[in-house]
Amino acid sequence: MSAVLELREVAKQYRSGSEIVTAAAGVSLTVARGELVALYGPSGSGKTTLLTLAAGIIRPDAGAVLFEGRNLGGFTSAEMTMYRLRSIGVVLQSMQLQAGMSAIDNAAVKLVAQGMNPRRARALAEPLLDQVGLAQRVHHRPDDLSTGEQLRVCIVRALVNEPPLVLADEPTGNLDTAGKRHVLGLLADICATRGVGVLLVTHDEQMAASYATRTLRLQDGQLSERAPMSALTAAVRPVGA
Repeated sequence: MSAVLELREVAKQYRSGSEIVTAAAGVSLTVARGELVALYGPSGSGKTTLLTLAAGIIRPDAGAVLFEGRNLGGFTSAEMTMYRLRSIGVVLQSMQLQAGMSAIDNAAVKLVAQGMNPRRARALAEPLLDQVGLAQRVHHRPDDLSTGEQLRVCIVRALVNEPPLVLADEPTGNLDTAGKRHVLGLLADICATRGVGVLLVTHDEQMAASYATRTLRLQDGQLSERAPMSALTAAVRPVGA
């Protein structure tokens, strides 16, 4: 299966005071459609840097980041904007939902930003909210939703325009064990049924490994791969499990 995301010998360094911090030292990885790749490691190991590179927000010092075979380094400003708006979905621990907007309007916001009529955008978002168990909560604002419910709105927002790639940065960090299983089960199900590639950054190695197709460890800017604990098909759990 061809890669939707590929990092080729990517290097990235930062200056911290008088020190040079290496966030990525020749990192190579691929994410294919239908694959959930979990990336874990200690704080400061460079996990979020790799996601930021994948999103095209920063550029590598060396190496290349490719989306469906195209080098992001060659994208114009307009192409990069469209890449972030249409080709990737992003799920963040901070969620960044609009407080004054309902769940359905938050879920549809990317489509509206692309110029779609708001009514049509809501019509596309509503069945996805139903799929993640929020059919009775679509008109609630974020303050009226639990943390887990807010996160499910974020997942729908990331998927509503059917991107081939989702980047998830510590999405389960504020959830209890049951909430983590629910959200990771949703992401695994999305991979299996929608053919979306997911790159998941997490601190919870054991939990993520139960759902991931592959699990990668990042430390000191270097990647290593661990054997999967289970196949993706065995890891998928029904919504609400």
